[in-house]
Amino acid sequence: MATGRKEEFMFNLLNNKSLSSSKKQIDISDIKDGVLKINKNKYRQIIQVSSINFQLKSEFEQDNVIDNYESFLNSLNFSIQILIRTRQTNIEDYLETIDSKISLESDSIYKEQLEDQKSFINELIKSNKILNKSFYIIVPLDLSYKTDFENIKQQLKLRSELISKNLAKLNISSRIINTLEIIDLFYSFYNFTEARLYPVKTLKDYDEYHSLIIERSK
Repeated sequence: MATGRKEEFMFNLLNNKSLSSSKKQIDISDIKDGVLKINKNKYRQIIQVSSINFQLKSEFEQDNVIDNYESFLNSLNFSIQILIRTRQTNIEDYLETIDSKISLESDSIYKEQLEDQKSFINELIKSNKILNKSFYIIVPLDLSYKTDFENIKQQLKLRSELISKNLAKLNISSRIINTLEIIDLFYSFYNFTEARLYPVKTLKDYDEYHSLIIERSK
């Protein structure tokens, strides 16, 4: 992508009053080692979880899922937030991969098949949005006292491990997302279109967008 276009985008984003107003509602003061720090000794860790197809399970299996989920909720002595996020899938990279294969393919039959595949996908996305759902659990830690950051991380880790252990009983996999992924998550909340053009993938992107989100949250 052109550096000039990205710099122009960053300038517009920094001066977006509506965005600034929205970010102030988040009140993020820092993001470090996969931990969100918000106002007044409040911390959050974010777990991304897989999904299960409940409707395809038998009645017995559905009852078992419900019972295990109830046990999971009852095992917690702290509140959680569940985030279900729907995003339009960006398949431009996939189409570029097909283009690369077409240019390198010498066999006319395979080349034609790749071109047909690309045409099919292009027609499909003209009339249908390809959506992807992501599922997250927000793990809170609200303290009435100050303590060192390592202790905060340890307390959040224990809570996250408890959640992951219980989710495993539901055949749901889980993982704590890292700092770069948290930045990307918040950045794309407010800049969905731009996030597709300028994704947060590198440490340089992290430095830019971390500063952007933190500063505009103050």
